[in-house]
Amino acid sequence: MTLRIAVPNKGALAGPSAQLLADAGYRAHRDGRELVVADDENDVEFFFLRPRDIAVYVGSGKLDVGITGRDLLVDSGAAATELLTLGFGAASFRYAAPDGELSSVAEIAGRRVATSFPGLVEHDLARRGLTATIVRLDGAVETAVKLGVADLIADVVETGRTLKASGLALLGEPILTSEAVLIVKRETRLRREHERLLRRIQGVQVAARYVLMYYDVPSSLVDKACEITPGFESPTISPLRTEGWSAINVMVLRPEVNRIMDDLWDLGARGIFVTAIQACRL
Repeated sequence: MTLRIAVPNKGALAGPSAQLLADAGYRAHRDGRELVVADDENDVEFFFLRPRDIAVYVGSGKLDVGITGRDLLVDSGAAATELLTLGFGAASFRYAAPDGELSSVAEIAGRRVATSFPGLVEHDLARRGLTATIVRLDGAVETAVKLGVADLIADVVETGRTLKASGLALLGEPILTSEAVLIVKRETRLRREHERLLRRIQGVQVAARYVLMYYDVPSSLVDKACEITPGFESPTISPLRTEGWSAINVMVLRPEVNRIMDDLWDLGARGIFVTAIQACRL
C-alpha cells in the first residue's frame, strides 16, 4: 500500500526535511512547484504542504505520515502524535513582556497575549490554570505591545535578539521546546511501510552521529583499547598477519574522534583511520 507522506513546502523545516528523505533513499525532490511527487520505486507519495497544515491532514487520516514542528503539532490540536524526533529545527516557545513590567508567568492572568500560536497558548494557560485574552496575529508579533494591541507576546524564540530590540524580555521558562518531528495519526497501527521509513531515517540519524574507526593495536592491549572504543554495540577484532597485533574496527561518536585517536595513539595503537558512514541498519 502506498505510503502518503506530508513534507513542509517552505520555511526552516523544508530544506532539512527534503535532505533527510533523500539521504534515506527516497525521491522527494520537486522539479518545480509540484504539490505531489510520486516515488514509484519505494511506493511512496510526497505531499508538499504548509507546515502549519500538516498535522491537520495527518490527524484526519488523509495522509499517513508527516514532518512538522512540535510547536505546530501542539498548536493544531489535531489527533496526531509524535513518532520520531528528527534532530533539526530546534527552537523554544516563550512568553515575553516589556522589560521590567512582569516578574512571573502568573501575572499573565487577565492580560492580552499576542501570538500566532493560539492553540499552543490556550493549552499552556489551561495547564497553569490561568485566564487571559489571546490576540491572534499572523507572522511576527514583536510589535504588538508597542502598537497597543497586547500586553505581552508568546512566540518562537531562537536567539532573543529580536525581542530585545523591541524592548521585550523573556518571561519564565519555555512553554515548549520544539524541533522537527515525524508524526502519525493517534493510535495508528504501523504498517510495513511505516516501519521501513522509520528504519531508513534512524539509519541516517545514526550515520550522522557516528563514524567508523579502524586501527591496529598490540594484541596484549586489545582489552584496554576496547575500553577506549566500546563501540555502538561492540568492536570487531581480527588478528593481523603480523604476529602479536590485532585490527579493530568500531563505531565512535563523531565529536569524540580526535580525543579517541589521541588516547589510542598514547596506548600504542597505530594505523588509525576514520571514515564516514553514509547509512546503516542497526
